[in-house]
Amino acid sequence: MIWTKLAGAAARLAAGAHIAEGGPIGGLLRGLGHVFDRDSNNDGMPEHQVAFTVGVIALGAKMAKADGLVTADEVTAFKEVFKVPEGEMKNVSRIFNLAKQDIVGYEAYAKQLASLLKDNRKLLEDVLEGLFHIALADGVFHPNEQQFLAEVAKRFGFTDTEFSYIKARHVSSAKRNPYEVLGVTPDIGNDALKIHYRKLVVDNHPDKMIARGVPPEFVTIATKKIAAINAAYEAVARERRI
Repeated sequence: MIWTKLAGAAARLAAGAHIAEGGPIGGLLRGLGHVFDRDSNNDGMPEHQVAFTVGVIALGAKMAKADGLVTADEVTAFKEVFKVPEGEMKNVSRIFNLAKQDIVGYEAYAKQLASLLKDNRKLLEDVLEGLFHIALADGVFHPNEQQFLAEVAKRFGFTDTEFSYIKARHVSSAKRNPYEVLGVTPDIGNDALKIHYRKLVVDNHPDKMIARGVPPEFVTIATKKIAAINAAYEAVARERRI
């Protein structure tokens, strides 16, 4: 289980593990790497799954500090996404609390994770989706949270347009532009739209996400994302009568 690895990393940090160069996430991931090396044969979990989960925990903690308040809804959203067993919440909280001490350094977290996952752009998009889910859990999208997410997206290598497409999937349904949700412009042809839509559904299917290294705990986000994509396509299809 991924939580066993997180518990090991938390124990190392609690014991005073040094945060080495490369920023806090660098030290944290190196600590996890040692844990992974020791028990990688126990459950066969790829190291990038551990890195993915820790990266989201750390960035989520930094983002919680962006609006100055960690709400009960955000905590609930975190548990909802990660399905943290009650017995492991203490260990996960250690990592979260270490990261949330202040907002300074979140750029280093994002840059380190982007470097680690440089060959898996879709996985970086999944990280961003997870952060959006937590940010909007309390029903308020604070300007500081938007700025935070935009800066993280930039360090992940996403353009402003790509960031707008991702953001569109998370705003309230009444404010969604279906073309932005689908990541296309209104001048796309019907055939190209159908092909693009089918690809989105395949790429964002929960099983596909898990196959590219997203922890199974992220199925909640995958389900909501697919629902937004389907609703957007249905809106455009009705408009075009296709």
